[in-house]
Amino acid sequence: MSSTAYERITSKIDSVAGELKELALALHANPELSFQEHFACKTLSEILEKHGYQVQTNIAGMETAFIGEMKGKADGPTVAILAEYDALPMGHACGHNLIATMSVGAAIGIGEVLKDLCGRVLVIGTPAEEGGGGKVIMCDAGVFDDVDFAMMIHPHKRNLIQRGGLAVKHLKIEYFGKPAHGTRPEEGINALNAVIHTFNFMDAQRALLPFKSNVNGYIIEGGKASNIIPEYASCEFCIRGDMVKDLLVVEKAMYRAIDTANTLFGTTSKVTPSLMYTERYSNRIMDETYKTHMEALGEVVEYPEPNMKYGSSDIGNVSLEVPTIQPYLKIGSCDTHTHGFAELTKSDAAIEQAYKGSKALAMTAYDILNSKELQEQIKQEFKEKVPFYTREQLGYNTEK
Repeated sequence: MSSTAYERITSKIDSVAGELKELALALHANPELSFQEHFACKTLSEILEKHGYQVQTNIAGMETAFIGEMKGKADGPTVAILAEYDALPMGHACGHNLIATMSVGAAIGIGEVLKDLCGRVLVIGTPAEEGGGGKVIMCDAGVFDDVDFAMMIHPHKRNLIQRGGLAVKHLKIEYFGKPAHGTRPEEGINALNAVIHTFNFMDAQRALLPFKSNVNGYIIEGGKASNIIPEYASCEFCIRGDMVKDLLVVEKAMYRAIDTANTLFGTTSKVTPSLMYTERYSNRIMDETYKTHMEALGEVVEYPEPNMKYGSSDIGNVSLEVPTIQPYLKIGSCDTHTHGFAELTKSDAAIEQAYKGSKALAMTAYDILNSKELQEQIKQEFKEKVPFYTREQLGYNTEK
């Protein structure tokens, strides 16, 4: 590996540090919810174009998705650097302003040496990680069909590689009954009873669910008045499984609960499922390459404990398509999805860490593009480690 190339990459990123800081703060000051990230999409596209990337927007039918492309000296593998930039209702409490900044910084860094390499780099702007599933939509549409390796970094309170994620799906359930006066309940059909039974029956099935399964729900609407039999009631459940195959078992249990509620109380129902976020497979060889660079920049990178609790992200769907990593970068001591973390992501200390993230990501991309041996090792691990699911199991369009 070329230390000269590393120096060129890090020097280039240092030279645009002010621009990257301005980007991180601008995104923080203009938080946008899922599929509404018009400012972020425009701002990121303009910066990438300024630094030599050819940018296309409106990807996979999403107005706020984009792909920036830069080619090397000849054909070769494609490395995709993924950017998230949607916010939460409390602002950038998950640090997506920093994710986008690190990805753009890495793209600028690797762009400095790409003319010496075979292959290309894509910067893929992926909207709506916080619920809309932008990457799921892209996987379904085939955006990653011509990608060989994918990477991004997530801010966190620890430096970690090899962290996994659970498969997850949300189900909104609406029950329809018949109203009646509370003194004549036998004349009505109680939709709230169906909702309550759904919760109770899911609790009764917990011992039958696969290991690491998780079920949480809440009642959205339960009626309008205490002396009226509710003709409409609704709830939403978040169901998780260790793997897609486990999640599908939990989902079947959910539908059993719904069917028995309708049978018992005479209701009808409508179920609106979300897109499925799958479990995550972090490529160890890619992660270890990243770890080497991050530790050379002064950070200590750890591994997750065996019993660490995981959330879910649509990066999991990408990891089923191509070798993928999403290491975690410590920017402070706050937990994500808190007001404290939202404040932290605009701090000087966090932005300084983002510079390191950009450098480590860019140098990892360089290593991959520069070594056919490394490419083959990564692909072999992917082949041995990552399961195959059908498009039907993943909820994708089966007519493709």
